[in-house]
Amino acid sequence: MRRWLVLITLLMMSLLIVSTTVAQNAGEQVHVVQGGENLFRISLRYGVSMQAIAQRNSIANFNLIFVGQRLIIPAGGTTPPPATPPPGSTPAPTPPPAGGETSYTVQRGDTLGAIARRFNTTVQAIAQLNNIANPNRIFVGQVLRITGSGPGPQPTPVPGGPTPAPVTGGFELGGHVFSFSYPAQMRGAGMTWAKSQIRWNGSASAASIAQGAIDAARSNGFKILLGVLGDPNQLAANPAQYYQNFANFLGDLARLNPDGIEVWNEPNINREWPAGRISGTNYAQMLSAAYSAIKRANPNVLVISGAPAPTGFFGGRCANDGCDDDIFIRQMAQAGAANSMDCVGIHYNEGIVSPSRTSGDPRGNPNHYTRYYQTMVNLYASTFPNKPLCFTELGFLSGEGFSTPLPPGFDWASRVTVQDQAVWLAEAASLAKNSGRVRLMIVWNVDSTDYGADPQAGFAIIRPNNTCNACVTLGAVMARR
Repeated sequence: MRRWLVLITLLMMSLLIVSTTVAQNAGEQVHVVQGGENLFRISLRYGVSMQAIAQRNSIANFNLIFVGQRLIIPAGGTTPPPATPPPGSTPAPTPPPAGGETSYTVQRGDTLGAIARRFNTTVQAIAQLNNIANPNRIFVGQVLRITGSGPGPQPTPVPGGPTPAPVTGGFELGGHVFSFSYPAQMRGAGMTWAKSQIRWNGSASAASIAQGAIDAARSNGFKILLGVLGDPNQLAANPAQYYQNFANFLGDLARLNPDGIEVWNEPNINREWPAGRISGTNYAQMLSAAYSAIKRANPNVLVISGAPAPTGFFGGRCANDGCDDDIFIRQMAQAGAANSMDCVGIHYNEGIVSPSRTSGDPRGNPNHYTRYYQTMVNLYASTFPNKPLCFTELGFLSGEGFSTPLPPGFDWASRVTVQDQAVWLAEAASLAKNSGRVRLMIVWNVDSTDYGADPQAGFAIIRPNNTCNACVTLGAVMARR
């Protein structure tokens, strides 16, 4: 029996060597799975899709690979980057002479955007000079050729205006929760924030409606962002007095020591703001009072402006029932809202194409900015150039796994799969992380079970069968340095 076992082992080893040789001869590569790796991370490393690797290796479940497994990587990708910088590389950049060129060795934590700002050049210029097809894929130890005028000047504050914002100082990920039933999955996704939304009725104390959410986040090891709404009817009755009352409430809330407060939610539509009074100028008045009250009570609280609903319903203008978000945020900016926030709130929740796309949406009005992640970022960043962006809601809708189709009004997402959701969320997180403009991204949502007329559960990353593909893909992005 022992002799047979030896012979079988030798035969298996021979077959493995032959398969490896064949793979390499075909222009393919062999990757041995290491501890902590997953298929998404491996696909990024080689520039080959997860689907291609899974098909080549007959993998039925993307989430099921194991340490020591030998994967054949199809041809067409790239050679994996070295784990450490090559010996003798110099981390300190040398400014290029005017009109000249220098080199820079990529360090841990670098992004192409940060490097471009450091040398007063552009991402496009560096990418073109170094034949980089994907600006989000650079690696530690890579030597880049740089042309430019050296490190750029520091921005000068405008007297009486907002202080220009530096690079965001770090990107963080979180999720909107309806319970704290999945803290391990959230941590696996690389999330460090949780968002809860609360509504003030005009009389309840801050502690009575917010302390539970704060305690739940703290006990599970998360920072807490509170999205705070009030009563539109009370607001309509006496706006000036309500702004002050609401600000006083937010000051009380800040004393409970949350990590962040989002001041209102989607104030550009009549679902959340009184019809006939909707404008970025009016909201800026509320934000100004709120910011002052919060900072007086607790200067450490991150104040985020209420993210508008991304919409083109109003034809690029303001109407009785609402405003398109582009004109709304421009009105905010003109009213001085940049002085009353730490971060610009932004929502993106209607995507049905990859976040890297800026065209090709199959629906009507395919060129509208709300269709694409990057055009949303460009709009908000250009409107508030000196403030970081905070996605307080970013999600992709999928009806997969539910017994009934998506309800009317949401069937635009009928072809989006759970795997699309997982891959696109990870891609959005990667773009945000590497942009140097996005401070925080809250995934909408983690765990809703409401699949009615507003199918919130279709956005949830915890799916009806309790799986979480997005936890794996997001975790891979957040684990990268």
